[in-house]
Amino acid sequence: MTRVVVADDQTVVREGIVMLLGLLPGIEVVGAAADGEEAVRLVAEQQPEVVLMDLRMPRCDGVEATRRIRTEHPGTQVVVLTTYADDDDLFPALRAGARGYLTKDAGGDEIARAIADVTAGGAGLSPAVQSRVLDALSSGGPVGAGRESGAQPQLPDGLTAREAEVLALVADGLSNSEIASRLHVSMATVKTHINNLFAKTGVRDRAQAVRYAFRHGIT
Repeated sequence: MTRVVVADDQTVVREGIVMLLGLLPGIEVVGAAADGEEAVRLVAEQQPEVVLMDLRMPRCDGVEATRRIRTEHPGTQVVVLTTYADDDDLFPALRAGARGYLTKDAGGDEIARAIADVTAGGAGLSPAVQSRVLDALSSGGPVGAGRESGAQPQLPDGLTAREAEVLALVADGLSNSEIASRLHVSMATVKTHINNLFAKTGVRDRAQAVRYAFRHGIT
């Protein structure tokens, strides 16, 4: 049996993941954490083989929790399971030591495969995440260095680089499905980015988003 700890701050999501894992053969859930701090504590107590780690959590986020777990408990592997697959989340998590990265639209088979891959010494990356990593490597720049190196220009209203990229594609007239295909992410991820950028910028529809993009030079 592969012993697994689940970390997610949303109760309904956390309980759903625990229930799903309970249906998968060869996997035993030995703990569930509501934040990164609790995840680190559970790993110390239970010594699981794998942690399924959300990223955006209170007290201690998933990246910091991953870094601490991999430093203090190198026998435990981390598979990120999150809503987001943009560069601002993906590359810091991988640099912190995560060996797997899935988005929450992954099915039980994909989660089980990622857990098996990382326990066998491999990497458990979804196809979309593999594409992001390869795109970053083929671009010739340092992988995931943008936000931490300060190389990215300041964006208005707290937009992330990926939200600005999605906004630019909206301004180019692309549909959600076309944006998902262009960025190698799921439709759910695109919708999340659009909802976030709408909330940050105060726009109410795509027409206003296009005007906002051109007004701020995000094209």
